[in-house]
Amino acid sequence: MIAWIRHIPFEEAKGKLKRIYDQIISPEGLIDNIMKVHSLRPNSLEGHMAIYKNVLHHSSNTLPKWLLEAAGVYVSYLNGCHYCYEHHFAGMKRLMKEDAKADGIRKAIESDTLAAAFSGRELAIMHYANALTLRPAAMQEADVEALRRAGMDDGEILEINQIVSYFAYANRTVLGLGVSTQGDVLGLSPGDSDDPDNWHHH
Repeated sequence: MIAWIRHIPFEEAKGKLKRIYDQIISPEGLIDNIMKVHSLRPNSLEGHMAIYKNVLHHSSNTLPKWLLEAAGVYVSYLNGCHYCYEHHFAGMKRLMKEDAKADGIRKAIESDTLAAAFSGRELAIMHYANALTLRPAAMQEADVEALRRAGMDDGEILEINQIVSYFAYANRTVLGLGVSTQGDVLGLSPGDSDDPDNWHHH
């Protein structure tokens, strides 16, 4: 069972859902469960795809993709979302190509010792992600100023804000519908950052 609600498998998809499935299916014939759980409302699936690709996988971002993934991994951990935590940790690790450093980030997140793996701008990003995830109504301009002091411009601050916000959405989609990793391959992501219709995985 991939979730607590039923989904339409690839073999039974028709119309708009079939077109979307054809777009996002991997060469191995796989579609992530977080996407399949939207299948009863293809419009919802389209919305998720657009946010995901434009926020996390777009060449207009200037922060490194591995760092965006790391922020998402941290948010997912804070929200208790095992699905997104494992998926995006695998993606971050693949992007970094430094297994020891990636494993150090995982250890720092799980032991609440962020300064052991992050410093400077990266650490400021993680502090912002923590605050926005755990106490969103208490956010103040000072939280943004801390990112500026760490050397980030307002466009980069927006990038991090949207990463934290997207993962809050994705985590709640997964947790609220009981989405499992059953049958998923962890860490795949669309390779083309500019073409919103290109979902070829790597």
